[in-house]
Amino acid sequence: MKVILSKLGIESKVSGLHTGIAPVELNTNDFFESFSPVDGRIVGTVQKASIKDYESTVERALKAFQYWRQVPSPVRGDLVRKIGNRLREFKEPLGQLVSYEMGKSLQEGLGEVQEMIDIADFSVGLSRQLYGQTMHSERPVHRMYEQWHPLGVVGIISAFNFPVAVWSWNSFLAMVCGNVSIWKPSEKTPLSAVACFNIIQSVLKENQIPAGVLSLIIGDVSQVGEPMLKDRRISLVSATGSTRMGRHVAQVVGQRLGKTLLELGGNNAIILTEKANLKLAAPAIVFGAVGTCGQRCTTTRRLIVHANIFDKIKDSLVKAYKGLRIGNPLDQQNHVGPLIDREAVDGMQLALKTAVEQGGKIIFGGQVLPQFESGCYVVPAIVEATRNMMIVGHETFAPILYLMKYEGTIDDAIQMQNEVDQGLSSSIFTDSLMEAEQFLSHWGSDCGIANVNIGTSGAEIGGAFGGEKDTGGGRESGSDSWKSYMRRQTNTINFSSNLPLAQGIKFDL
Repeated sequence: MKVILSKLGIESKVSGLHTGIAPVELNTNDFFESFSPVDGRIVGTVQKASIKDYESTVERALKAFQYWRQVPSPVRGDLVRKIGNRLREFKEPLGQLVSYEMGKSLQEGLGEVQEMIDIADFSVGLSRQLYGQTMHSERPVHRMYEQWHPLGVVGIISAFNFPVAVWSWNSFLAMVCGNVSIWKPSEKTPLSAVACFNIIQSVLKENQIPAGVLSLIIGDVSQVGEPMLKDRRISLVSATGSTRMGRHVAQVVGQRLGKTLLELGGNNAIILTEKANLKLAAPAIVFGAVGTCGQRCTTTRRLIVHANIFDKIKDSLVKAYKGLRIGNPLDQQNHVGPLIDREAVDGMQLALKTAVEQGGKIIFGGQVLPQFESGCYVVPAIVEATRNMMIVGHETFAPILYLMKYEGTIDDAIQMQNEVDQGLSSSIFTDSLMEAEQFLSHWGSDCGIANVNIGTSGAEIGGAFGGEKDTGGGRESGSDSWKSYMRRQTNTINFSSNLPLAQGIKFDL
């Protein structure tokens, strides 16, 4: 790991403030320690930024915005292209650090960096496609159209489970739209964020980009997070995390009538009908439930199975779970790594205890594995449950799969899926066209993502990512999510010698 950190320019102690061009040396003895759940070791320490550092960061970003918004969008896209190419050069060490600091498998760590590269490619094309539209005016010799302008400074708050990709989804799109951004990453995975800026700073320098177009600030909530939410100079706050956190962000930013983009909790279900291809469904269920040790917002948390195939599915799942290899995620022979920290382990144990108290039955797993020094490794659990158990409606960020039975038609299964508060990702496995189309209809899944014959986890960057209800309603990444980072302006041009009013109103002087 020392070799990997060296490649990424990370020493044992690093600054929590970066202007995009260079790190800023901080005069403080207050640090975050980056703890690896893989082996329980301290990866490194990060100096905490203060409220004074936050203020200087915003001022720098505002100044940079005056320059950046004047740069033509295709030129902005070309810079993102160069950043994406630099990330390609460092994909392996950055993916390894993500895996080690967060605890996800090496394949998932590399995949996360690939997402950054992919969204860079997407953003390059987007830089030439920031389309408005024209409308026919009711007034003669008038023209109407709309255009999109940059917002200004975008604040990005990301979570530990995707320590680098979420930043790129937001910042790269924001960049081509003409915005500048300030990133506050999770204090649980700060070194991955520092590594990103160490990688891209040379690109910004080579292209003579001023400090503040991209900024990184790592500090306590009171010193960085809350000031960002309350700051009227921050035009948009994009926050990824728990529903509880999102409610607070929405409330504080809403009080100043600011804009938010919220990507919050998921309580995702897969429906297996009688007409499901079980061979196809099995790997999707298992990966969806145990990938990233159950710490994806799109993790499969509920499996809704028709009664006629319930026992068969239960037996096959237990068999599959018995074959899972749990251990160091950097070892590609292992399927499951650790939870992020011991607090997450305690949360999983409490959820399992609650499930049993509410009538559930643990049919596999749930144990903490004492042979690992970090104390963060667990056996993924399967719990036979019913829809009326309150814990089933709660998102526990851990590998717990609630196995539930439905009887009757696809309507019953869809109702079970939709009756939770969250609405992120959903999936159905069926070979019936009618069942699939009903699931995708406007009276079907109420989630922002609805899949047929693939799992809930693993969205592509080309589509808008996000969900409804307690998931927050925001959309990141592809499709027309770029509109979140811009303000719409409607323009009307009169090229006549008269002044007719809309709606036929007469006003003669």
